[in-house]
Amino acid sequence: MTDPQKVSPRIDPELPPSSDPLGEVLQLLQLTGVLYCSAELTAPWGIELPALSGVMNVEVVTSGHCWIELEGQAPVFMPEGSLVLIPRGSRHKLRGNPADKTTWLEEIPIERIGDRFEVMRFGGGGRLTRITYYGVRFDPYLADRLIRLLPDMLHVRTHGEDGGWLNSTIRFIAQEAQQRLPGSETVITRLADILVIQAIRTWIESVREQERGWIAGLHDRQIGKAMTLMHRHPGHDWRVESLARETGMSRSGFSARFTMLVGESVLQYLTGLRMQLAHRELRQSTDSLAKIAERVGYHSEPAFNRAFKRVMGTPPGAVRRASLSIGSDSIDLNK
Repeated sequence: MTDPQKVSPRIDPELPPSSDPLGEVLQLLQLTGVLYCSAELTAPWGIELPALSGVMNVEVVTSGHCWIELEGQAPVFMPEGSLVLIPRGSRHKLRGNPADKTTWLEEIPIERIGDRFEVMRFGGGGRLTRITYYGVRFDPYLADRLIRLLPDMLHVRTHGEDGGWLNSTIRFIAQEAQQRLPGSETVITRLADILVIQAIRTWIESVREQERGWIAGLHDRQIGKAMTLMHRHPGHDWRVESLARETGMSRSGFSARFTMLVGESVLQYLTGLRMQLAHRELRQSTDSLAKIAERVGYHSEPAFNRAFKRVMGTPPGAVRRASLSIGSDSIDLNK
């Protein structure tokens, strides 16, 4: 049973039940702080990029081809039109050919066009390859569960009509980068969001529904509906009984199926979600702890403090104080 001190705000009756739980979860990524780099690379060339904690790397080959290599893994060929997503910002190398010597990124000069927009020209003067690079920050708490599930490198290739979305987006990006019209930086940033979401969605659809885990729960019609309700209305006074009723299942059947698929109980999942949302609020808003606690379902501030420290490992006040010392979200890959 849930804490009786938690409030029960009214759920909006105008909002229909979701038919796309996976789509709603993708909104939790909260992508911010994009750095865009347009690289013009001539053979022979090679670049070694450092590990970047909390940054998702997105690299798109707009013309030519290259090879990408993560530490301890074999090089992967990237023809024109390829997109690679490196979810955890792992250290890696890009080369025109597997044998090309690499240079550290910070040793390569760049031309800054704006705060988050730069151009790189590098190489030996031979065959030209153009690569667009994005460094994308995401909310590390809301996105953590999804990011941990993704592979070290997600490679998306175009295949006929199935690759139409990638081809058209890449062409749009290349056009904006070359013309550099007013607002190009904003357009490219929005397109980067599309590339990230679409790449992750392509991977999610390839995961077998029979596998246990968080995505399996979202794929399940009844469990996915319950998870969506909790995502939409984390402050509601949810109980196992009420969620089971919403999904048309018995309490015992719903509880057992949820735990089997997701790997934790319903109330453990709900509490974790609430604390993740509270963590974001503590960093992004100036609202009092009491207001934040109420928004995520706790009428008692002490009860919220205890739950937050138990789940997150630190008291909410410490998160608030740390957030005040954090500066800009911009990413500088050349420091």
